[in-house]
Amino acid sequence: MITDVPGVQAGHWTGADTGVTVVVLPEGTVGSVEIRGGAPATRETAVLDPLATVEQVDAVVLSGGSAFGLAAADGVMQALAEQGRGFATRGGPVPIVPAAAIFDLVASGGDRPGAEEGRAALSVAQDPAAPQFATGRVGAGRGARVAKWRGAEHGTTGGLGSATARDGEVVVAAIAVVNAVGDIVDDDGTFVVASTAPPGDPGFPDPAPFEEGTNTTLVVVVTNARCTKVECHLLARSAHHGMARAIHPSHTRHDGDIAFACATGVVDAHLDRLRVMVTEVTAGAIRDSVAYHRATP
Repeated sequence: MITDVPGVQAGHWTGADTGVTVVVLPEGTVGSVEIRGGAPATRETAVLDPLATVEQVDAVVLSGGSAFGLAAADGVMQALAEQGRGFATRGGPVPIVPAAAIFDLVASGGDRPGAEEGRAALSVAQDPAAPQFATGRVGAGRGARVAKWRGAEHGTTGGLGSATARDGEVVVAAIAVVNAVGDIVDDDGTFVVASTAPPGDPGFPDPAPFEEGTNTTLVVVVTNARCTKVECHLLARSAHHGMARAIHPSHTRHDGDIAFACATGVVDAHLDRLRVMVTEVTAGAIRDSVAYHRATP
């Protein structure tokens, strides 16, 4: 789980067909981002550019509701400011809370999370008595769908997954909200989830039953290693390699994909080894997002 990284907290708010997931990071965590989607729904990602001034991240919010769902970060920001978290300014702390959303407005009937739902997910993340962090059709993955590239009617439900890798004291963990056009591929090349279209049906039928920006994979990777902001950006790049391993086809012009990478700065680690681990845990989290399909006849 993403919470295998010491000090990291995570929680969900899950509605009928949409949701919010919040990852709360220890103070001093450094973060960056890599965006390869053509039409991502994002907030506060420019500040994560390696050349931007602010280096530290307080939390990351993933949500449904398309761009409307980015309002969930308002509730998280306000609650963290009340706790004294954030970038110090003369006007008080300003929490750095980047956010990204998937398009699930069709599945959710137009429902969209807001500030109240974001605050609720944060409350769960910070509650030591809350149930263990769950995966599957929960949180931001509630309304996700996958395997739509041969026609949306041949797709199926997606979800949210998590995975962890360790190398001595180094821990790397990821969560992925998978709302991809493509199928989900296992590490042996077989499909965890694939389109139900008859064999021989062409991919990307015309007219396309999906639109650009309505399909997205969101990834948050966290490690306890010491990394600079530039190094976190390289880790985020490696997360996209993990997407390409586990989603086929991946990074299409119909997908709005994004990866956040954060480092809590506790132990030293070899950057290239970290990048390999990030690739592996991202692929593992994507496969875990639909693991519940394995038990389905």
